[in-house]
Amino acid sequence: MTPGPADSLFDRYENPLVSRYASPEMVRLFSARSRIGTWRRLWLWLAEAERDLGLPIPESAVDALRRHLIPTDGEMASAARHERQTLHDVMAHVHALGEAAPEARGIIHLGATSCYVTDNGDLLIIREALERLTARIVRVMNALAIFARRHKALPATGFTHFQSAQPTTAGKRACLWLQDLLLDYHEIVRQKENIPFLGCKGATGTQASFLALFEGDADKVVELDRRIAEKAGFGRTLTIASQTYTRKLDTLVLSAVSGLAGTAGKFANDVRLLQHLKELEEPFGKGQVGSSAMPYKRNPMKCERINSLARWLITVSANGAWTHAHQWLERTLDDSANRRLAIGETFLSADAILVLMEAVVTGFHINPTVMERRLAAELPFLATENILMEAVKRGGDRQVLHERIRTLSREAADRLNEGETENVLIDAIAQDEVFQLSRSELDSLLSAELFTGRAADQVETFLDEEVLPVLRRHAAVLETPPTEVTV
Repeated sequence: MTPGPADSLFDRYENPLVSRYASPEMVRLFSARSRIGTWRRLWLWLAEAERDLGLPIPESAVDALRRHLIPTDGEMASAARHERQTLHDVMAHVHALGEAAPEARGIIHLGATSCYVTDNGDLLIIREALERLTARIVRVMNALAIFARRHKALPATGFTHFQSAQPTTAGKRACLWLQDLLLDYHEIVRQKENIPFLGCKGATGTQASFLALFEGDADKVVELDRRIAEKAGFGRTLTIASQTYTRKLDTLVLSAVSGLAGTAGKFANDVRLLQHLKELEEPFGKGQVGSSAMPYKRNPMKCERINSLARWLITVSANGAWTHAHQWLERTLDDSANRRLAIGETFLSADAILVLMEAVVTGFHINPTVMERRLAAELPFLATENILMEAVKRGGDRQVLHERIRTLSREAADRLNEGETENVLIDAIAQDEVFQLSRSELDSLLSAELFTGRAADQVETFLDEEVLPVLRRHAAVLETPPTEVTV
């Protein structure tokens, strides 16, 4: 193989979550510049709080930090050069920032350990990522709510074990997906609102270095913690911590996010099954190619991608629990590499899934004619219980009638399996004197609406009482145009 140019992007591994699937906003949030930007904000907040609490930090140093909150390409390259020498990413960026802001060089990272920026920075990014996922969930919920209300009373063949069962409605089925998504919403919001800040805890969590800086004044150490958390927008800090925040927090957050994968996987599988039945189809682009060999095909590509990403998300998110279980005492570094992978890829995967779900739901194509035709074929079988009860009311023997319906049903099913296009069961029952029911009387028992129970009412109640209050809280999100992503 002839190698390409040494610096060619085409000769490097690319993460498909970045290049193909996730939104630009989520990709930027987990970018190197974003991460180091959070570090620089944390260094600024530390310097401001230490100065305000009496440490001799010149205002010129603080001003210099304010002027360099967003690292330039040159500064990022400088940090990379320093890291090749120091083999320490935090110190590399301390040196790079000191070169860019020499007035602040002597006070950057004063009293702190690496996890002051790495862990607090991760918490800032995780909180923002949860906020962005919340907004995407709301958009998908809104699209499903619109679809569900529009089709709340549209009869559809129900399926248990993927065998025809008692009818439901298209709107009620959509509410099954929506209910799972609502549960995910509540759990993700709960995690976002409950995230604590690590704060300034030092090398083993005792705050000894800060106590030394403030000459034993514990009140100032506590106030330093509080002030930095306030600047970061956190209502509380961890009282108990080691050098890091407990990795249990990662476990809880990643578990909540991976819950979306179960919801999305169920949704996508259902849509794929319904697309096979030609009842409900995901959107298909005008120039989209379904198969390189079979031009006529409309494969459910988006839902297949959702299933694929959901499988990955379930797998990668479990890393949080493994990492938590294998931490040693106050700190080990065997969490670093896998957290860089697991946290970012969990959120990028969830983001990509929700982008796809919104595209699918807003582009749904429903086929009521196909649904009606399937119901017409199955309804005679589904109506046999009602027919049995009506015939018993007219004096029939329940056991005799049951056996007769069983026999006639098998005969009608065999004829359908042999190629007949119409179900002859109702005709057979009308002609059988044991039932004492005319064809018109039997037809009155065959309206699909008679078999959907309270489905339409359930949809209205669920949307009005459980979904709409959430959507109203996020009205601004729903006014924002969707992200343009190729899906």
